[in-house]
Amino acid sequence: MSLDLSSLQKAINSLERAVKVASSKIKGKVNTDEEEVIRAGVIQNFEFTYELCWKFMKRWLTINIGGAAVDGGSRKELFRMAAESLLIADVEAWFEYNNLRNETAHAYDAKTAEDVYETAIRFTADARAFLKVLEGKND
Repeated sequence: MSLDLSSLQKAINSLERAVKVASSKIKGKVNTDEEEVIRAGVIQNFEFTYELCWKFMKRWLTINIGGAAVDGGSRKELFRMAAESLLIADVEAWFEYNNLRNETAHAYDAKTAEDVYETAIRFTADARAFLKVLEGKND
C-alpha cells in the first residue's frame, strides 16, 4: 500500500521557506516585533511538520511491520522502530524534537521559543531526509 506523501512534502517545503525567510530577516538575539513574528512562523511550521512526520512514521511502520508492534507504543519506541527500519538516522535527535514539541504545547516563553527556533532549523534537514527515505520505500 502506497502512502500519499503530498501533505508531508508541502509541510516540509513550507518549513524550509520559513527558515529561509527567517535566516535572511533575523539579525541577532535582539527581538524586534518583526523578528518575533518570523520566529513564531518557523516554530508553527516546525510543530506542524513534526506532527506529520511522526504520524507518517507510524503509518509506514503499521503497514510494513504490523499494527500490533506499533499500536500502544510510546513516541520514543516509535522512533526506535523507525531507526531500526532505517527511516531515520539519528533517534536521539528525534527524541529532542519530541521534547521541544511537547514544551511548545505546555510552556511558551522567550527561552523556549529560541530553543525551538534553533532546533527547527536543524529539524528541517532531518524531515527532508525522512521524506526522501519514505519516497524510496513507498511501494
